[in-house]
Amino acid sequence: MKTCLNILFLLFATITVSFSQSGQKNTAFTFGEELQFDVTYGWLNLAEAKLQIHRRVVNENSRPHYKIDAFGKTKGAATIFGRVNDNWGTHLDTGTLLPSLSYRYIEEGKYRKNEKVFFDQQNKKAKMELYDRDNRTLKETKEYNLPGQVQDLVSGFYLLRTMDLTNLKKGQQILIVGFFDKEIYNLKLIYEGTEQIQTSLGLKETYIFSPLMPPNKLFRGDYPVKVWVTKDENKIPVKIKANLFIGSLNMDISSAKGLRNN
Repeated sequence: MKTCLNILFLLFATITVSFSQSGQKNTAFTFGEELQFDVTYGWLNLAEAKLQIHRRVVNENSRPHYKIDAFGKTKGAATIFGRVNDNWGTHLDTGTLLPSLSYRYIEEGKYRKNEKVFFDQQNKKAKMELYDRDNRTLKETKEYNLPGQVQDLVSGFYLLRTMDLTNLKKGQQILIVGFFDKEIYNLKLIYEGTEQIQTSLGLKETYIFSPLMPPNKLFRGDYPVKVWVTKDENKIPVKIKANLFIGSLNMDISSAKGLRNN
């Protein structure tokens, strides 16, 4: 069960990288926004997740950035399958909407991973720093060449929200290059149209997207994962569903505050 939960958290972040195009202007989010989610498997309330933009600007290379964190942790009876307490984060340039810093602090049972990636978008370079389990001592440094401007797991979602999605046609595919876990990868996302769904925030008109997944033993069907994003000025995710070979995982929004557009 812990493995399934981790994959859903990863999918939530990975899905959003599909929209990593530059040249967008942000009118969708601002400092202080916080989105809360519940993660369920059937009747079992597995975990909670949170997306948070910190209230104050941070500076990287003398430029202002959003500090954005994605948190996911198991709760209640689900911890018997293994405790998860993960934090992915990014420093996102407020002007270019490109990340300058990406980080992961992972706690999954006895496993730990503490990693930072510094992006030099202009020179197409990335430097990875890996720290010990206590996040104190630098263990490894490695540099990577990038194919161009890239997003990380967290920043891509916020870039999605700056895009004009109104002209997408059903069945349209978006292919993008991203950088995660020491690798360059391609991700294809299929636009499936719109749907009105009931959420904790009320009845919402949404866009629906599905990533094209490689063959695997965990998911069921050709397009096992779907994400619903509100069809409004905020463009927030309100639901993610992953069909497994046995049952399905759901991530549903529970609260939203600090939204830029009310």
